[in-house]
Amino acid sequence: MFGHQERIALILLISITVAVLAAHIMLSALGKQSFATAFTNQSSEGELVVITGTVNQATILKSGGHILLEMNNVTVFVPAQVAGDRSFFKGMNCSVYGTVHTYQGKKEIQVVSADDIRII
Repeated sequence: MFGHQERIALILLISITVAVLAAHIMLSALGKQSFATAFTNQSSEGELVVITGTVNQATILKSGGHILLEMNNVTVFVPAQVAGDRSFFKGMNCSVYGTVHTYQGKKEIQVVSADDIRII
């Protein structure tokens, strides 16, 4: 049926597949929140960050229905697909996870998933 080398190769492939699946399950269970750092002005472009606070201003953009939140003097960009039918208002307390991007010379946080917005 299979030669010695073929059996070893098959065992190695199965072992690697199991290891990758186990790592995927463990990292999914941890969630990205475990890897996020608090946002600062020194946060790097593309870094996963979290900001927690009160929404000072919520603006719906005319182009596409995207939402801009101002929290702790930081702009948070929430794409329309992420916001869905969720509404935001001044005084709302929440935690937002996202990646740092620079827009017109100013750092902002861009949210990529609805799960990355937690109402407190």
